Amino acid sequence: MDLTETVKVALEALKANKTRAGLTMLGIVIGVTSVILLISIGSGLKTYITEQLEGMGANALFAIPGEFEIEPGGGGGGGIPGAGAAASKFTFNHIKQLEREGKTIKAVMAYTENNGTMRYKGKSHITQVSGVGPNYQEVRNQKVASGSFFTLSQYNTAKKVAVLGQTVADELFGNEDPVGKKFTISDQRYTILGILEEKGSLGGIDMDNQVFIPATTAMSQFDMEYIQSLWIQSQSSETVTQTKEEIETILLKTLDDDEFSVLDTKSILSTISSILGVLTAALAGIAAISLIVGGIGIMNIMLVSVTERTREIGLRKAVGATPNNILIQFLIEALVLSFLGGLTGIILGVGGAVLVGRFFTTTITPWAIALAFGVSSLVGVIFGVAPAFKASKLNPIDALRYE
Repeated sequence: MDLTETVKVALEALKANKTRAGLTMLGIVIGVTSVILLISIGSGLKTYITEQLEGMGANALFAIPGEFEIEPGGGGGGGIPGAGAAASKFTFNHIKQLEREGKTIKAVMAYTENNGTMRYKGKSHITQVSGVGPNYQEVRNQKVASGSFFTLSQYNTAKKVAVLGQTVADELFGNEDPVGKKFTISDQRYTILGILEEKGSLGGIDMDNQVFIPATTAMSQFDMEYIQSLWIQSQSSETVTQTKEEIETILLKTLDDDEFSVLDTKSILSTISSILGVLTAALAGIAAISLIVGGIGIMNIMLVSVTERTREIGLRKAVGATPNNILIQFLIEALVLSFLGGLTGIILGVGGAVLVGRFFTTTITPWAIALAFGVSSLVGVIFGVAPAFKASKLNPIDALRYE
């Protein structure tokens, strides 16, 4: 019997048990779908964060409270949570010092973050209130879509003025133009100066759901003694290392070395890429377990199939089929099950990633598809060997006598 005939017999055997074949493929389908979907979400999140940080420019730096060291491999010593939990000691004097003494520093901005309740004509909306400097547009590389940003004079005199993110504007004002209107932030009355251009979502978090006010005003309203962090711009990407050294030298005049850390976008991207890479691999590994489960399912069903078809195997051997013909037939059946399961999983995984992409950032990577499909096919071969080998070794006389 030639290979073509063997393949034909194997496919006919699967057609005869369509329901069982479909249920057998289910584990493979779920595994491939999960792997593609989780890797797409992880890759998409990594891409979005990278774009956001790169959007701030390769010359952006941040001074944060506490110790935070970037290891050579990209890991963080102490981690972001530890840095964020440390008590800040930054003041406006530090900003003046950096602006005065930093030779390669282009801009310095205070940054604070609090939650507040926005109210306008009976509508209310709880969101993040970010205290920033008048140079926010320059430092953050984001422009005002309508209206204007607050000025240095308004910043210095701690005026109650605000710039809204697009989501806040939509929630409170709908189709009404908010520029020039007055609303309240935690019962304090503010005048709206402008609306920022849209930034989109980051891992399901709406980056436009923010209100920006002068950091001086935020410090007063929220009774803050210290600035939470400092955002700094170097003159160019080539001077970042020198700027980082200057910031550390200047801040060390009034702060201890364990009271602050200075990070640049390259270091942050390295850390985030490392963390998200490990997380994506771990999630994909967990999802891949279902591929193993699916493989075991294929093996179990194929072993049952060998038992049910013992007389058929004996008859085929009696009319001239060799052990290799029987082995190849059952291997082909297992491979077809895993192949079709993998193909179905790819369709569902890609479709799921596109659907999730409407709510989260996803990136469908060809290597994830190839990996999932390759593993599913390999699973079919590996777990199909034992049943196929058992079938090929059956004695034709005993097989024909089998009831």
